[in-house]
Amino acid sequence: MKKISLALTTLALSFATNAAFADSSACDPGERVVKFSHVTGGTTHPKVVAANNFAARVNKEMNGRLCVEVFPNSTLFGDSKELEALLLGDVQLLAPSLSKFGSYTPKYGVFDLPFIFKNMDQAIRFTNSPQGKDLLYAMKDNVGFVGLGYWMSGMKYFSANKKLILPSDAKGLKFRVQTSDVAKAMIEAMGASPQAMAFSEVYGALQTGVVDGQENTWSNIYTKKFYEVQDSITETDHQLLAYLFMTSQDFLDSLSPADRKQFLQIADEVTQEANQSVKAKEAENRANILKAGGKINTLTPEQRQIWVETMKPVWKKFQNDIGENLINAAANS
Repeated sequence: MKKISLALTTLALSFATNAAFADSSACDPGERVVKFSHVTGGTTHPKVVAANNFAARVNKEMNGRLCVEVFPNSTLFGDSKELEALLLGDVQLLAPSLSKFGSYTPKYGVFDLPFIFKNMDQAIRFTNSPQGKDLLYAMKDNVGFVGLGYWMSGMKYFSANKKLILPSDAKGLKFRVQTSDVAKAMIEAMGASPQAMAFSEVYGALQTGVVDGQENTWSNIYTKKFYEVQDSITETDHQLLAYLFMTSQDFLDSLSPADRKQFLQIADEVTQEANQSVKAKEAENRANILKAGGKINTLTPEQRQIWVETMKPVWKKFQNDIGENLINAAANS
């Protein structure tokens, strides 16, 4: 009870700046509370919108049986603690980046391979393919994690405290990356130094010079105001950022067959709807960055091809771990 009390106190204190979470008072006595923790703030980010839409649908359509509470912006668990919390049953739903699972399975590294997807449409086709759907269960047997769907956030772009046009411009710089071996190898291929760091720490690290740059989507760059502490952003479209909307097998097994079927159906419908709306939101936040004074560098086809060639060795390095067939399925989706 002490842990729950602390979490609710934290939420109460942060209500003014994190209005996107669902108040626990919305759950009726007798309903089973399902806690959904994620690390993203604001109200317009695609993950925030999808999480809130999922909670709203479950709370309406499964009223009296399940009640989803959303805890955004690391108000319940941060990057480093949320997977452990899911294993312990302290939370039932998460939406971490696919880059977070390297210590559990190498298979999700396929999403991190630079330039494997030309755009989000190709990535969505892959996630809806038999190979993509099978990947939802890549951690089921060894850890007990189960994917409910892939939530797209957008393609990723490099920003830095200097103008980046070619990969060689990044030589000697320090870039924040997620805890992904593929992402680290990508930064090293540019002659730069990867620095793994929690998402919540990135703005301060950029501001103080602990790192020189980062890579992210338009929505993350805009909502976290990274453009304020970077010289410019380069429109590389080099990598996909997607989240694994996930739960535990223990939680699914605890639901009645009828409740489990309805819960999974809502999860799939919210996922498909969310992914179709991301492109518009990304375009909107790109425009918002420019309106706010951020600078964006565009690449010629020839310049972009130099980036592609620079990153090719990364594919070969992880081919055996990820699986050649899986890589081919993603690249040819």
